[in-house]
Amino acid sequence: QLVESGGGLVQPGGSLRLSCAASGFNLDDYAIGWFRQAPGKEREELSCISKGDSNVHYIDSVKGRFAISRDSAKNTVYLQMDSLKPEDTGVYYCAADPSFAVACVAGNPPPDYWGQGTQVTVSS
Repeated sequence: QLVESGGGLVQPGGSLRLSCAASGFNLDDYAIGWFRQAPGKEREELSCISKGDSNVHYIDSVKGRFAISRDSAKNTVYLQMDSLKPEDTGVYYCAADPSFAVACVAGNPPPDYWGQGTQVTVSS
């Protein structure tokens, strides 16, 4: 399973680091995607990283502010979020799949694993 953590309430301009920890399988064998679902909106892909970390993708609205990384020793992928804005508010999910394309899009077919989500609220 995948478990996200690290969400919370932060002021605009602040930072958070989200974690996506795996149990029961080795995350190094998977590409990982981070997604966000804001209130009343559809889920959107934010960032994804391939097996071996050779490919990394960000959507334009988070480029330069968010950074995805992997710690193999901890079997965890992180999403460092800086310069947070109120529009970054939402539930953040991670997904894992051997395919980079599947992990990035999380459409059909769905990724092998989804986390339960962690709430991020950016507000003063």
